[in-house]
Amino acid sequence: MNEDIFNIEIRKFLKTVGITSQREIEHAILKAVEAGQLSGTETVAVSMTLEVPAVGISHCIEGTIALE
Repeated sequence: MNEDIFNIEIRKFLKTVGITSQREIEHAILKAVEAGQLSGTETVAVSMTLEVPAVGISHCIEGTIALE
């Protein structure tokens, strides 16, 4: 295994995850505020699950995002 390539590939994947996740969250929150489902002042719970089936990883990360 080439650790340099492995590290670069992990970083590329995580960058894609971060950018895509931010867009999806922003879109969903803005849509919910426009629809009146959220007021735009609350804090919302978030979670993300990382899975790597080939090695048996399933790791859930939980947190909150304040809208104001």
